Amino acid sequence: MAPPILKLDDIVLSFGGAPLLNGAGLQVEPGDRICLVGRNGSGKSTLMKIAAGMVEPQSGEVFRHPAATIRYLEQAPDFGAHKTVQAYAEAGLGPGDDPYRVTYLLEHLGLSGQEDPASLSGGEARRAALARVMAPEPDILMLDEPTNHLDLPTIEWLEGELAKSRSALVVISHDRRFLEKVSTATVWLDRGLSRRLNRGFGHFEEWRDKVLEEEEIEQHKLGKEIQREEHWLRYGVTARRKRNMRRLGNLQSLRAEYRGHKGPQGTIQASATEGRESGKLVIEAEKITKAYGDRTIVAPFSIRVHRGDCIGLIGPNGAGKTTLLKMLTGQLQPDSGTVKLGTNLEIAVLDQKREDLNLEDTLSHYLTDGRGENLLVNGEQKHVTGYMKEFLFQPEQARTPIKNLSGGERARLMLARMMAKPSNLLILDEPTNDLDIETLDLLQEIVAGYTGTVILVSHDRDFLDRTVTSTIAPADPEHPDGRWIEYAGGYSDMLAQKKGAEDERKKAEKAEKAKTSEAKSGDTGGKARGKLSYKQKFALENLPKEMEKTQKDIAAREAKMADPNLFAKDQATFNKLAAETEKLRADLIRMEEEWLELEMLREELEG
Repeated sequence: MAPPILKLDDIVLSFGGAPLLNGAGLQVEPGDRICLVGRNGSGKSTLMKIAAGMVEPQSGEVFRHPAATIRYLEQAPDFGAHKTVQAYAEAGLGPGDDPYRVTYLLEHLGLSGQEDPASLSGGEARRAALARVMAPEPDILMLDEPTNHLDLPTIEWLEGELAKSRSALVVISHDRRFLEKVSTATVWLDRGLSRRLNRGFGHFEEWRDKVLEEEEIEQHKLGKEIQREEHWLRYGVTARRKRNMRRLGNLQSLRAEYRGHKGPQGTIQASATEGRESGKLVIEAEKITKAYGDRTIVAPFSIRVHRGDCIGLIGPNGAGKTTLLKMLTGQLQPDSGTVKLGTNLEIAVLDQKREDLNLEDTLSHYLTDGRGENLLVNGEQKHVTGYMKEFLFQPEQARTPIKNLSGGERARLMLARMMAKPSNLLILDEPTNDLDIETLDLLQEIVAGYTGTVILVSHDRDFLDRTVTSTIAPADPEHPDGRWIEYAGGYSDMLAQKKGAEDERKKAEKAEKAKTSEAKSGDTGGKARGKLSYKQKFALENLPKEMEKTQKDIAAREAKMADPNLFAKDQATFNKLAAETEKLRADLIRMEEEWLELEMLREELEG
């Protein structure tokens, strides 16, 4: 085993109250791929900053190999006085580093390098910061939420780039699929301590649950041991009790250990407040379009959204997801086409830009809209501090300004407010940003159990696969041209359907080439012999039967699709029938053309 190039041991750090880190550790060896996981507020970013030399612990040992280079990706990069993104990224290079790496990374991250850092969006700022820390190819690369604000194509490119990198990796992320792909070891930070599993994130949750279960059993055993000792103290032989002071002291130690045990942070127990039932048809969009200047954002697009649907909207940044979402919800008028909203709609929105947050507001004022100390949740009056506790906020935080909260706590606060409002249509724009794994699990359960309708924009592949019933994506993600397609199922289902369509297209092209080649060969042979070849005769005789069968197959599928309830009850089956019908129609056209060519050739040869 190679010696470590970074080692933190018995790290302690507190900010006035209970220790945030209390004996935590981290060891990094060359080639390590470590994911650092834990609840929001558990100290993951702080431990990473200590490792990078940006924060000093109050006690503990920190070893960094003198020759090792470390680069740290912050959640909020500081661009300083740099005039361009290129200058900012190149400032991260060390002596002897290749400046071409900056150009290469910026190009693949969709930046020219000439952008003004002050005018960058959240996603562009994250890309620039990634180029800065990755360009030097450091010995240790530390990434704090690298996928936040990145679109799917960029996340998938980043996964490939990290797989090729020689740097040891330590990464904090809420993106399950990303962690599964990049990690080979997991460090779990919990209640100030760290535990290590030498397996990737895919094995973490099972291991975590086993550790917590064993801890609960040990705590139960400790309670039973205390009961036995207390029984002895009360009912044992008096002389024996007086002599055995050591046993009495041991009992006091057991009691202190039991009282001092700090259990795992609780889980949020909440559900969305559902309003009155909406109409069966929630949204009907018919051939809607939108363009800005010469650029088409939405080409003619039609969709029917029914009560109970969960629609996922994905695509690269700038493709027009927000524009399409605003048109579907009536916030933006299309250039052409129509959008009809259903009846009794009560809409609740979770906005990724956190524009709904006034940072000077207190938590209590934000949750109650300044209307006293109570709020109505699912028809029940609740005191604001009690409702806050359901979302893992402490009562003393009620008067805390929102500006003092971490990104994850702000996301949790917005989730709490959204769920208190009666609704039957949820609009979730990047809802997974800054949420820890446990809160993501809760959000997934809320979406899955919601009886209303959900439309969400997300780059989280795992979350999409677990929640949505259909996915809307650009027809060409690499070169968005305004065409959008709805696929049945989640992200993985969409990929499978795209692959199937591509395979069919290639098969059709291959068959067309073979047919053309055979026709040319048959023409030559026919003229030389003055008659059709055996294959041509067979095709001429059998094609009418195949065409008749295909027409019946089309009619049968169209009859099923004519059922007005099919789309609402089983959208996946409807989409499958539609795809099969389209393919059969293409086959029928191909057979008709082939039969016509052969019939004309026969007439020509027979004079």
